[in-house]
Amino acid sequence: MGAGKTRTTSKRRRRAVPWAVLGLWIALLALAGPFAMKLADVQHDRVTDYLPASADSTQVAKVQERLPGGESTELVIVYHREGGLSAADRETAARQVEEVAGKHELVGRTDVPEGVPSDDGTTLMYPLVSNEPGTDEELRDAFVEDVRSIAHGQDGLSVEVGGTGALATDAGKVYDSLGGPLLYTTVAVVALLLVLIYRSPVLWLVPLAVAGIADYLSMGVAYGLNQAFGTTVSGQSSGVMTILVFGAGTDYALLLVSRYREELRRIERPYDAMVAALRGCGPAVLASSGTVAVGLLCLLAADLNSSRGMGPLGTVGVLCALIAMLTLLPAILVLLGRRVFWPLVPAFGSEPKQRRRSLFAAMGSSAGRRPLTVLATGAVLLGALALGTLNLPGPVKQEDSFVDRPEAVTAMETLAKAYPQHGTQPIDVIAPAGSADRALTAIRDTRGVESAEKGRTGDGWTEISVIARDAPQSAGETATIKALREGLEGAYVGGASAQQIDLEDTNSRDTKIVVPLVLVSVLLILIGLLRSLVAPLLLVAAVVAVWGAALGIGGLVFGPVLGFEGTDPGLGLLSFVFLVALGVDYGIFLMHRMREESLAGAEPAAAALTALRTTGGVIASAGLVLAATFAVLTNMGLVQLVELGFVIAVGVLLDTFLVRTYLVTSASVALRRKVWWPGALSREPGEGGGPGEPTEPPRQPERVGAS
Repeated sequence: MGAGKTRTTSKRRRRAVPWAVLGLWIALLALAGPFAMKLADVQHDRVTDYLPASADSTQVAKVQERLPGGESTELVIVYHREGGLSAADRETAARQVEEVAGKHELVGRTDVPEGVPSDDGTTLMYPLVSNEPGTDEELRDAFVEDVRSIAHGQDGLSVEVGGTGALATDAGKVYDSLGGPLLYTTVAVVALLLVLIYRSPVLWLVPLAVAGIADYLSMGVAYGLNQAFGTTVSGQSSGVMTILVFGAGTDYALLLVSRYREELRRIERPYDAMVAALRGCGPAVLASSGTVAVGLLCLLAADLNSSRGMGPLGTVGVLCALIAMLTLLPAILVLLGRRVFWPLVPAFGSEPKQRRRSLFAAMGSSAGRRPLTVLATGAVLLGALALGTLNLPGPVKQEDSFVDRPEAVTAMETLAKAYPQHGTQPIDVIAPAGSADRALTAIRDTRGVESAEKGRTGDGWTEISVIARDAPQSAGETATIKALREGLEGAYVGGASAQQIDLEDTNSRDTKIVVPLVLVSVLLILIGLLRSLVAPLLLVAAVVAVWGAALGIGGLVFGPVLGFEGTDPGLGLLSFVFLVALGVDYGIFLMHRMREESLAGAEPAAAALTALRTTGGVIASAGLVLAATFAVLTNMGLVQLVELGFVIAVGVLLDTFLVRTYLVTSASVALRRKVWWPGALSREPGEGGGPGEPTEPPRQPERVGAS
């Protein structure tokens, strides 16, 4: 009687739990939905969202927002004719600029800006400054587009609108394009790969739909973080969050579905098979997501606003993907039953279809026969690829940060050619109002300064616009900015060129702080999971080597192949965080299975090869999906996103098909039990009470009742 009651209760639980989980998710999405729709409202791509929090240029931008009229929008209208400007051209320019001045409120010594002709007579530039848009990005964009509609060329006269305001508008267009196209492209890429991996007309839809739900949830949580803690939400960070949800989430789904399929062959009921699958791969998935989340949270120690904001949003994406894949995905799979795998349904008691010899069995055999040779060859190859970092171009200039050069960039290029020895971009100085005159005198006496004029005063500060003698972002202008910062007491020096200097300096500082934090954090998680010191050190060393090799390949591709003039200052740090955190994932999948086999009594070499044979396919599939999702960034319009997506995609592929399959396996075979030192598995059977005997009986198909 009692046994029958127990079976009835167990049967009810099997039916009720998946439906209860599904109901909880419906309620959760209903709560998160209104917040998810508001994320776009708090997404900003202002200068201060990307600058270092404590830098001079950031303080300048913040003070300018509080001055009368708010933040300034600086534009330059550039009139150019190759053979030289005619009198009619000059009249056209004067008339158009007068129309702009009559329509918009401009800041300057005269109501209508004065033109500055080039020495060769081919170019005439009109610098414009307006506080009309203030800090409103939509008003700024409307102002820029209106100026462009008024200032237009004709009969061979080219007219371009540049300046920091135009650059911000053109960059904003690229960031705005990240939302829809990035999401649609990512979904399409993941869907295609899942169809190829599962070879099922139904199964691929389940993890893809769950990943989409996780992405929706992450948007709501990200909005909540912004409202509660003021977390920066930029186009870059929200785009990376989506990439992580689909990339990492699909990885977790692949591992779980693979283990679930395996358990369905030996356990009859789908519910019980799913419980066994979660017990088997759950610790690895939890540790995997933990390393990614902790690694990303280390970015909170960065001073760069864009990097620090990416940490929490990336963590939200990974954790939402984890929760969805460990709760919603299992519930849906159990409710759908075995038929979700059609046409390759894993029948109870069946054996997997045997192929002649799997690719990973062949890889494992070669690594097992000559482990030291394989290890040395792989290490030399990675080291040789890392030498490519010596070919990385220097820091990317502002005008070189677009893949397809917009009008603001071509305007700057025209100015650089027409005014080679003349500053065309103002340096903004903010000085205390009480000492503004003294600061103005000191600025004019500074070497490299062409001119300086006082501007707005308010909130205890005075704005001073400085023109350097040298071209923007040249060595001469950089020296002038540094001289101003050293010579002006209590003042801040900012502007577009100063921002680039601060970005480079801050990224260098952040790298020295964040990199050790990531390494220590990931190492501690691995030690706790694997109960070993050697295995975690091996995995961390492997992912660091992959990072160096991926950057080296970037050095061989960015300049010579893609024609990029520079690299983003944050590329090294961000690619390190992502490759170490994400790369360790696959090491966890492999080493956790290796540890399971060792606990079951397998010899060290056999455990390593069995782990590679059983997890190699899912690791390869996961690596392809993750690499493909990050490769989507290479189709975006900003050099920094293309470079980041390229390095991470290449690094994941190296990690998947070289490091995990060959190097980690061969190192594990060569080290034998020492790979688990100083844990109990490192001791020989019968030595010091070590677990030399199997702790689990061999797996047999078990009947747990009728389905």
